[in-house]
Amino acid sequence: MKANLNDVINEDRIYSLMQSGASEGSVNEILNKSLCLKGLSMQEAAVLLNVEDDKTLSKLFKAAKEVKEKIYGKRIVLFSPLYISNYCTNNCLYCGFRMANKDIKRRKLSVEEVVEEAKAIINMGHKRILLVAGEDMEKINLDYVEEIIKKIYEIKRGNDEVRRVNINIAPLSVKDFKRLKTFNIGTFQSFQETYHRETYKKMHPSGLKANYEYRLETMDRAFQAGLDDVGVGVLYGLTDYRFEVLAMLSHAEYLDKTYGTGPHTVSIPRLEPAKGSEVAEHPPHAVHDKDFKKIVAVLRLALPYTGIILTTREREEFRPEVLELGVSQMSAGSKTNPGGYHEEKSTEQFRIGDHRSLDDVIKELSETDYLPSFCTSCYRLGRVGKDFMDLAKPGLIQKFCQPNAILTFKEYLDDYASEQTKQAGIKCIKNHLSEIKDEKLKQNITQKLERINTGERDIYI
Repeated sequence: MKANLNDVINEDRIYSLMQSGASEGSVNEILNKSLCLKGLSMQEAAVLLNVEDDKTLSKLFKAAKEVKEKIYGKRIVLFSPLYISNYCTNNCLYCGFRMANKDIKRRKLSVEEVVEEAKAIINMGHKRILLVAGEDMEKINLDYVEEIIKKIYEIKRGNDEVRRVNINIAPLSVKDFKRLKTFNIGTFQSFQETYHRETYKKMHPSGLKANYEYRLETMDRAFQAGLDDVGVGVLYGLTDYRFEVLAMLSHAEYLDKTYGTGPHTVSIPRLEPAKGSEVAEHPPHAVHDKDFKKIVAVLRLALPYTGIILTTREREEFRPEVLELGVSQMSAGSKTNPGGYHEEKSTEQFRIGDHRSLDDVIKELSETDYLPSFCTSCYRLGRVGKDFMDLAKPGLIQKFCQPNAILTFKEYLDDYASEQTKQAGIKCIKNHLSEIKDEKLKQNITQKLERINTGERDIYI
């Protein structure tokens, strides 16, 4: 089945919506509606995107925080990317990996090198890995992908292991997506980068990625092949951010209506400097911090069930501000070049803004009353795809998120944390346990925490 692309992204309609006025009355009505966790229409999202005054923005930000906490609580899922190759057959003008970049040091990791990188990530305390590669399917073919995923899952050293491998590689055919599903992956990510056709054409002059329609239909092929969870995103800074947000909401609405499942995650990268890219150094539509915060807040209200991912592109001092607005997942301790966890001999995809260790990030989260989570229980118990959405949309997923975050966080504190982080983390766990009103659930968690104290691992609800 091929989508009618104008039904997915109708540019005339989006431009019309971008003119929506933002009166105080209309904004208040929309914000009140958003607290019911039913999401927002594109029209309503457009109104919020046009809010500019600080007083009204404050109301928007407050609502986004409330909605996020109603759905997911204060838990923040943590992960790290593992770049396996920076070879690419595309020529995206904003990317350090682009084919025409002659200043880049190219590298594809061997299977053994991937395993060593995975071990380095595991040794930080991570349980989730996002595999990332430049889009060269001759070098990053499915035989290679299958082998490295198998080897990563086989890593078992004491309490060290990976429990979920997500993946961001070139879009595939339905046949190849069916094969990818057999590799036991978590979420498949693919970003449109920009939904604006003219901008897309300009930014992608050659390679398979130059085909806007094929890129847009990636998630159709993934769902048709039986994948459960997909992640979408755009690269903010290429065109008007309001257009991009509304277009992505249109895409999400289409996926939900067509396949019964919207995007499992939405990523929110901003253009950051990349070696050999003039576009990345000077974004044509740079998104400033105030507008970026608005983007996150509107996405949270419009797609309350969706995980919003914040990466280490953002500055250390700015990331806590964005967490307040509905982010539910974030990377930490990241490297964006192949082999980066052991060396610096290959070119990174973009400049990182937060260079802190995972332990430092967790300490800050604990001290600010967020609950760090390494949970993978939904994925491993089959609470994925539509089953996950049926729990997330009404806010029922939190009855799993908070307990499992506490349990996996306790594992991290016992196995990896520095003494200062451990002290902050223990206090954080006590605070979150005290907030649980269900005494039977609290007792269940307490008993499982005792089992972790005696050395058991991978305990979840």
